[in-house]
Amino acid sequence: MRRLLTAAAALALLLTGCTAGDEGAEDGVVRLRFQSLAWQKESVDANRQLVDEWNAAHPDVQIDYVQGSWDSVHDQLLTSFEGGEAPDIIHDASDDLADFAYGGHLADLRSLLPERLRTDIPARSWETTTFGDGIYGVPFLQEPRVITANRKLLESSGVRVPTPERPWSWTEFRQIARDLTRHMGAGRYAVAWPLKEPVSVSLNLGLSAGGRLFHREADGRVTVRSTEADTVVPGTVHDQVVTDRTAPRTTLGSGGSDTLPGFFAGKYAMVPLGFAYRQQIAQQAPEGFEWTVLPAPAGSAGLTQGVSPQTLSIAEDSPYKKEAMEFLDFFLRPANMVRLARGDWMLPTGTAALADPSLRTAEAGWATGAALAAHLRPAPAQSVRGYPEWKDKVATPAFQEYYSGAIDAAELRGRLVEDGNRVLARYQRK
Repeated sequence: MRRLLTAAAALALLLTGCTAGDEGAEDGVVRLRFQSLAWQKESVDANRQLVDEWNAAHPDVQIDYVQGSWDSVHDQLLTSFEGGEAPDIIHDASDDLADFAYGGHLADLRSLLPERLRTDIPARSWETTTFGDGIYGVPFLQEPRVITANRKLLESSGVRVPTPERPWSWTEFRQIARDLTRHMGAGRYAVAWPLKEPVSVSLNLGLSAGGRLFHREADGRVTVRSTEADTVVPGTVHDQVVTDRTAPRTTLGSGGSDTLPGFFAGKYAMVPLGFAYRQQIAQQAPEGFEWTVLPAPAGSAGLTQGVSPQTLSIAEDSPYKKEAMEFLDFFLRPANMVRLARGDWMLPTGTAALADPSLRTAEAGWATGAALAAHLRPAPAQSVRGYPEWKDKVATPAFQEYYSGAIDAAELRGRLVEDGNRVLARYQRK
């Protein structure tokens, strides 16, 4: 049934594309299909409003808004690329672009990018959409991982509350969790780790301790190597669950939203989550519930963590690349980027938008997120071909078993490295 629904959605988008193209040919108006993956009401509203504003001001270049879905975007795009009916403007995430970029489906934007956009977005963000010598997407929204915490429980326990200027170390975080668990009493835990998707959490937070796991050799090939730095974050999570009993096993297979009822009920004092989860907390928290946003712990590399920004790309087959980039230049003006960021409860990549006062208020933790922006780096596996298979077949089950205590650190390392390199080797044969 799921495959049928995905296929139906892809077919509907293809038909939308054909119709839009036919209308453009008939009335002389350039019509560009913009497939957006916005899904929260505030985000969808912001996207649609900006499309309407553009259309009102540009009668000769009209944008047709097409609603996509994060759940099926990779397969849907693959189908539409192969059928020659991809949207002109494509919303995706940088860690999903590699195969499409190397496969020739996305336009190289280097000759199209306006100077304002090129200089406003930092080089570290452009790295996430650079494959080979080309740039295949504009990174525009990013989401650091933070710790959402029960303010009253933290304050009543007497533990030191971290700030971006004075974060917890990973060692201190483990001790804080012990102290909090003792303070809270039986049946309650300092921290809940929702690790239904454990790989990105482990790799991205691992950068703070100097871990990388993926290493590009002199000949361009990528291999998996595990060092002591790569064990800091996974080891902390494992020890909190298995050794210290400061985090429950029951949430390891959960998504972030699944932990919120227990968080609101005081069962967990802290939940590491993506920055955008603040919207759900703000909307769903019971009256009187006080929460705060803390930075993730720091390691030898400070607050550094990996991100895979949301991106906007242009299809290589689009006959209207220049017009598509003109729309993106409008869509990502600083004021508009702020609107998109607030709609998605995320951070903009643009430096001008990030400086907006509304994104630096203490309310709902915006200031904490903004303080982390300078520490965000490309996710370790950003340009690794074969990463999706490594993640699904090797890393996800290995991390899940390690965090639950079913295997030890040596077994985890062996599987990530030995099994992982066998997978990557198939994608790097010359």
